[in-house]
Amino acid sequence: MVTSFDIGGSFIRFARPLAAGLAVEAGRVPTPLNSWPDFVDALRSCLPDPAGPAVISLAGAFDAETGLADVANIPCLHGRRVASDLSEELGVPVQIINDANAFALAEAVDGAGAGKDTVFAIILGSGVGGGLTHKGMLVTGHGGIAGEWGHGPVVDPTAAGTLSGIPHFECGCGQTGCLDAYGSARGLEKLHQALHGTDLSSIQITSAWHAGDLDATKTIDVYTTLLSRALSMVVNLLGPDVIPVSGGLSADEELLKEIDSKTRALTLAAYETPLVLRGTFADNGGLQGASIQARKTFKEEFFLTS
Repeated sequence: MVTSFDIGGSFIRFARPLAAGLAVEAGRVPTPLNSWPDFVDALRSCLPDPAGPAVISLAGAFDAETGLADVANIPCLHGRRVASDLSEELGVPVQIINDANAFALAEAVDGAGAGKDTVFAIILGSGVGGGLTHKGMLVTGHGGIAGEWGHGPVVDPTAAGTLSGIPHFECGCGQTGCLDAYGSARGLEKLHQALHGTDLSSIQITSAWHAGDLDATKTIDVYTTLLSRALSMVVNLLGPDVIPVSGGLSADEELLKEIDSKTRALTLAAYETPLVLRGTFADNGGLQGASIQARKTFKEEFFLTS
């Protein structure tokens, strides 16, 4: 029997996928962050008896050539060949899928992009990420980096001379000017501090915006302007039919409408209906995507039928 996992910094969530349909969480255990043996034991406790293959949705970068993982929020996984090491420890086949790719796959197959050719799914949360699918299949590219629109020094903080007072933010990847440094929840907070000298959380900023606060309104205008300029370039490059959004900021429907309106105004193709919208699986994309990937990889006899 196959087990699908969605692993975050707080919990390991798991499901026993059906041969089709939605993945339903079967349980969860705390995520051991610093001990590899404890992490292995936690996963082992979630497997059925007898154990079958596992597909794991996990935040981080996974080199397709070497298998090495860059997982910032779970230190015991960083620098490991996570898939092969876990397979050896657990005695079952293990496949790793990046969480943004899992979300993209969930949306392309069962969500907002079902039946559409090209889906570019994005994450706007503690970071900026993305995943790309075409005709229901993941496009991962060289080294597995396809869809990672949050990195690369592309942001002009003046927006072609229309904005002022925004510095060049350094990104955690070491570059300066990455969208991840501006378009994430932390980026929103940094923009507000740079513009107004006030430290507020992203939730406080959006709440103040909804209440009509002028400073927050300015911050949101700058944020959505910088984000939409970068996103419009991605749209012109990929030609997606829909852009589902996940992550903490996706919960704000009005914010997504602002991003959508500004993005569609900058694209070469005409989009008559909303392009950027909250994903069907914004809250469960990891588990659903891992389950879909499992169906694509392993034989049907490993799955429950009801």
